[in-house]
Amino acid sequence: MKKSLLTVLAIVMIAPAFVFAQGDKEEAYNVGFIGPMTGDYANYGILCNNSAVLAVEKFNEAGGINGTPVTLITEDSEGTIEKASSSIEKLSSTDNILALVGPIFTGSTFSVADRCQNEGIPLITPSATHADITKTGDMIFRTVVSDGLQGEVAGHYFYEVLGHRKLAVLYAKNDYSQGLYESMSATFESLGGEIVAAETCLVGDKDFKTQLTKIKAAQPDAIYIPNYTVEMAQILEQAAQLSVGAPFVSCDGFSNPEIYNLAGAYTDGVVYVGPAKVEASDAFNEFAEEYKSVYGIEPDSFAINAYDGANIILNAIKTAAADGKATRQEVRDAIAATKDYEGVGGIINFAENGDLVAYQGVYKVNGTTPEYLGAFQVVNGKLVKVD
Repeated sequence: MKKSLLTVLAIVMIAPAFVFAQGDKEEAYNVGFIGPMTGDYANYGILCNNSAVLAVEKFNEAGGINGTPVTLITEDSEGTIEKASSSIEKLSSTDNILALVGPIFTGSTFSVADRCQNEGIPLITPSATHADITKTGDMIFRTVVSDGLQGEVAGHYFYEVLGHRKLAVLYAKNDYSQGLYESMSATFESLGGEIVAAETCLVGDKDFKTQLTKIKAAQPDAIYIPNYTVEMAQILEQAAQLSVGAPFVSCDGFSNPEIYNLAGAYTDGVVYVGPAKVEASDAFNEFAEEYKSVYGIEPDSFAINAYDGANIILNAIKTAAADGKATRQEVRDAIAATKDYEGVGGIINFAENGDLVAYQGVYKVNGTTPEYLGAFQVVNGKLVKVD
């Protein structure tokens, strides 16, 4: 973690603003990245930024855009909407980026997406899952599954496979956590399940004992915690201290390996819904090996998404620059035209609204090791196992 942070901060801008002469016109190929690089949630931003850096470096080593390197410009959102908004202001007005990787968090993405849509900047987020993100407009894409699909699969799995009939929920008052809660609970209740307690918290809270005491009294079959890593770790630990006996179920945020560093003594038995596992390909193995070699840590699912998203953007810029000049609109159109892209995380296609076409995976943690239980989708109101 410390090594990764130092590495990324040292290369927040991996190259100066490359400019080259083309006829009597100067053109720079700048790509932006927005994510938390410092603060409690820096782990999310650093892991994804590492991927974007690797993608751009490899792209430039292969010749860039007709021999001209692409510049990646990273802005630290500190995990706040305010900083994310000022970041896109700089990237758009000063750096004149052609496209954006990120932001990382849903709340930040809503704010930045509005600006990108208004100014015609194509955006690919690797981790913002709220169902309404892509409703912002046709400039917005994502390489992560939306809350709508994740929550639907979760609700069906908890009810049909795990056999839960009474769930308690402890979610944060932000777009990501609340979006997952609303999607999962709507599905779970439609099947006949009951939400017996719905407790809330704020991102950054440290004490969850009041909420957990109320949840314990409600006697749920399981407790759903669709939160960020830091909060989930504290919830698990404090639940153990209060002898809360109900098992925990969670979301894609649990796929971040930092959870085992923070709360490894309490993760056994957690079932979570996240990205579907794909067969290890040569491309994935090469990426994962290089990532760990450079940064000393393994990429999480969002880092994988960021690598694929960055490469889709880079390929789109190259396509748009075929005539010697790339515009934001041309880059957007090339992204939208992506079909059967062989990413390190699997085959990528975008729906017409910019959402990722995908399945959802289900995992059960054995100690500190997640066991893959399979990929699922919902067809005609029924949960179907894909593999």
